[in-house]
Amino acid sequence: MMMQSLSDTVICFDLDDTLYKEKEYVKSAFLDMAGHVAALHHIAPEDIYDVLWMAFSSGRPAFQSVNDRFGIDTPISEYLDMYKGHRPLISLDAATDTVLSELKNLGCRLGLITDGRSITQRNKIEALGLSRFMDTSNIVVSEEFGSEKPSERNYLYFSEKYPAARYVYVGDNPKKDFLAPNRLGWKTICLLDNGENIHHQDFSLPVEYLPFYRIRTINEILDIIIS
Repeated sequence: MMMQSLSDTVICFDLDDTLYKEKEYVKSAFLDMAGHVAALHHIAPEDIYDVLWMAFSSGRPAFQSVNDRFGIDTPISEYLDMYKGHRPLISLDAATDTVLSELKNLGCRLGLITDGRSITQRNKIEALGLSRFMDTSNIVVSEEFGSEKPSERNYLYFSEKYPAARYVYVGDNPKKDFLAPNRLGWKTICLLDNGENIHHQDFSLPVEYLPFYRIRTINEILDIIIS
């Protein structure tokens, strides 16, 4: 009975700060960038990384801080290309890997709805090994798809592909993650910030923006889905 009901369940996830912590992507990008800039300007890469991370952590422009600290004039656009195009050294934590594996084994259809540039998000998806859990056709990246959250179109893709299913969206950002699926009658779940998220979670928004469930650990999804 459980297998039958869960085979009719579609669970879509946000990517950044939901399936992994985006700070890990930032650290990976800064390490990669530091190596490139160091080779060009004969600066110790660890010194460049330290400037990038300290600026980022204090809310200052990280790329301009490198130029100012070392007296170089690398265009900000070049830093951005390095940042967004690098191949990240990131991975799923053990709990997330286990939850995705269990949901797949229970017959759930898994998907991804994420905003961002195609090359950036696809590199993250590859690094995290998400193809182990979901079909490529179930991955919606905004730049490729032509619309961003909270557009209902990004969610309707799944309800039209899998009609008469039970739909769930798991995200972290009340400003854009839950408005559309709430309107469409999906079950919405917010993974609460453990202090490592990049963006602040604002729960003072109107009720239509808020998730139906708030969870502290990703394995709580299993209790919600199976109940």
